[in-house]
Parts: sequence; C-alpha cells; structure tokens
Amino acid sequence: MNLSHEVEQMVCVAKGPKHGPAPIPQEGQWTKAKEITDSSGQTHGVRWCAPQQGACKLTLHVKEGIIQEALVETIGCSGMTHSAAMAAEILPGKTLLEALNTDLVCDAINTAMRELFLQIVYGRTQTAFSEGGLPIGAGLEDLGKGLRSITGTMYGTSAKGVRYLEMAEGYVTGLVLDEEDHVIGYQFIKMGQMLDAIKGGMDANEALKKFTGTYGRFADAVKVIDPRKQ
Repeated sequence: MNLSHEVEQMVCVAKGPKHGPAPIPQEGQWTKAKEITDSSGQTHGVRWCAPQQGACKLTLHVKEGIIQEALVETIGCSGMTHSAAMAAEILPGKTLLEALNTDLVCDAINTAMRELFLQIVYGRTQTAFSEGGLPIGAGLEDLGKGLRSITGTMYGTSAKGVRYLEMAEGYVTGLVLDEEDHVIGYQFIKMGQMLDAIKGGMDANEALKKFTGTYGRFADAVKVIDPRKQ
C-alpha cells in the first residue's frame, strides 16, 4: 500500500477499542456480518426503470451469501419479460456482491437487486426473526396455486366507467352489474389451474366450467358484461 509523504511523516497512534459490526437479525439469530458469506435471508422488493415504464418485483433467497432462489416478476414494458427470463437464470448461484455488480439486463431488475442487497446486508429481510429461515422453494408461495403472479389489471374511462380485467382470483370474464349499472361482482377463470387440468387430460370445456368462479352478488345480477368486448 502506498502512503502519501504527509502520512508517512505522521506519528503512529495506537487504536483503542476494537469496534466490531453491530449485530443484525438473520434467520432467528443475532449475527455480526463481516463477510458477504455472513448474510442470509429471504426478502422481496419492487423497483422501476428510469423512464418509469415498467417495474420489477424481485424475491431473493440467500443462504450464506449465495443466492439460492430468485423469483423475478415484471410489469409494464414488454421486453421486461425476456429480461426477467435472463435474470432468473443469472442470479441463482451468485454471491450477493456478484449479483449487485452483474448487469441484469433491465434497469428495473438492477435497481430491485440494489434495494434487496441493502435489505439483506442490513438484516431487514422477511426472515430476520424466523429461526433457521425458510426452505429453498418458499419463493414460489408468492404465486399460489397455478404458479401465476398475483396481478391486478383495471381500466376505466369517464365516458364508459370501470373494467376489471385481472384480479387476484384470476382472469376476469364478466362484470356483474345491478339495475343501476353499478358493479356488484365479477366472474373469473383460475387460468393456471385450468391450464394444468387441461394438460393433465381434462376436457377443455369441463376445465373451463370447473375453474370458473364468481365474487360478489352474482345472484343479484341484472346483466353480466364482457369487460374486454362490451
């Protein structure tokens, strides 16, 4: 290590107390993280790209500094889905520091990675107080049955009112209206479960019927409209 002339001329003063890092909560333990391998936890975060055209929800599951599981969910820009495909392949197996300094293709994914890095190294994970953490695979629990992202897609105009397109329950096929044309419920298809049933050999029409459900006062409907066509 090179020292400047001014520093070389200084008298050496002994260091007093050795202040170590503050303990942080990690998977039910209070640990003092000194190396990147001292970091563990599962956590989530959402960030967006500079033009704010799209956002990424990133879930990382880290054990001893190495990313063991990654869930990459994107919304907005159409190219982000391809970026997410690459990021989901890139991230597992990398250390947190490697991932932080890796181009994850999309700026929204890169900034999500940055925010999750901060959560993990500061002990702010979702599993900070969960003894032993969670098993690898816990990230899929965010998706529920059918392994589809929980997405809400709604559209409305002052001229024609609201249209529900996608709810937590699934793909909306009908808006239920009362006699005053107020929305009092909706009809939906559980797409992931329906497609799994069809892949398993169930007749498509039977699967459609089985995985179609309703929410709200469907029995009181005066009319049901297709939110994509009416």
